[in-house]
Amino acid sequence: MNSERLKEFLSPGNISIVDAMQKIDVNAEGILFIVDSQCRLEGIVTDGDIRRWIIKTADLQEQIQAMMNKSPKSIYKKEVQSAYEYMDKWQINILPVLDAAGRVTDIIIKDAAGTVQTPKAVKNLLHDVDVVIMAGGKGTRLYPYTKILPKPLIPIGDVPIMERIIGRFCDYGIRHFIATLNYRKTMIRSYFADLMTNYKMDYVEENKPLGTAGSLQLIDSGFDKPFIVTNCDILIDADYTDIYRHHCESGNMLTIVTALKNIVVPYGVINAKENAVVESMEEKPKMSYFVNTGMYVLNPELLQMIPKDTFYHMTDLASDLLDQGKQVGMYPISEDSFLDMGEFEEMRRMEQKINLKSE
Repeated sequence: MNSERLKEFLSPGNISIVDAMQKIDVNAEGILFIVDSQCRLEGIVTDGDIRRWIIKTADLQEQIQAMMNKSPKSIYKKEVQSAYEYMDKWQINILPVLDAAGRVTDIIIKDAAGTVQTPKAVKNLLHDVDVVIMAGGKGTRLYPYTKILPKPLIPIGDVPIMERIIGRFCDYGIRHFIATLNYRKTMIRSYFADLMTNYKMDYVEENKPLGTAGSLQLIDSGFDKPFIVTNCDILIDADYTDIYRHHCESGNMLTIVTALKNIVVPYGVINAKENAVVESMEEKPKMSYFVNTGMYVLNPELLQMIPKDTFYHMTDLASDLLDQGKQVGMYPISEDSFLDMGEFEEMRRMEQKINLKSE
């Protein structure tokens, strides 16, 4: 591994959780090795460690060393010939190589040697879970494309976005989808009718726009367990099994999949006090928030709260639950794990990310 690539996996322990998430996005392996000023290995942090920390504390500014595993697996350079045997023993796909002084000199990634990567999800674990795809919107932000094609059929690469969404759920064993339709609904039906698929697709049709939750009232078949709702213009790069498990174990009525969003103010910011006296200055500060991705897990009983024949968004449902003192939770993912096709710039980013993954 070259030195520039190696740097993507190494971090001091005093960086914030936000910065650690960004570094993990860059190396795309879900892991950081924490080192001291001499590059000696001190610990390890995974994206799962960060997620559990955020769910538990909601603290984005804590230093990453507060949650690191201080006993990471590693191997010395002189033993590197047995690295894959060692990785198989401990069921890990990535391993730091140390010199005699404990400094990280290399990273071994199983995939790089052509070995089989352990799947992130157990196949068919979600085989009995239903997914509702909200596919009725006009996609006005993507005009003029959506004057010709409905948003669910706009291609990302050579595959329509809705087909890509379905494919990702199928990877986790899901085989039943319900699409809510309105705009150019016949075109959407026709496209999926012509596909040879291993899943079942049902449809409900709006006579008027009902928002991202209102059309759930049109679904005749009842749900006997929590189900997933997703917008038709997003891709979530996360473990769907873990999202669903978190919802079921958390006691949430509604779980919102959220993504970190970093906003950098492109100016120096002045903090002042009384009489316009400057108290401090900060150059290009960064603000971090979690944003709603448009993917949710809902308990079946929430359908009773959705008004019939009324324009009603998922955010309205969340607000009503909070007003009633009911538990609404979130499942956090990194900024780079959320791809949104809602605008042209984001659509190009989605295409680039997918192309990079296919290379």
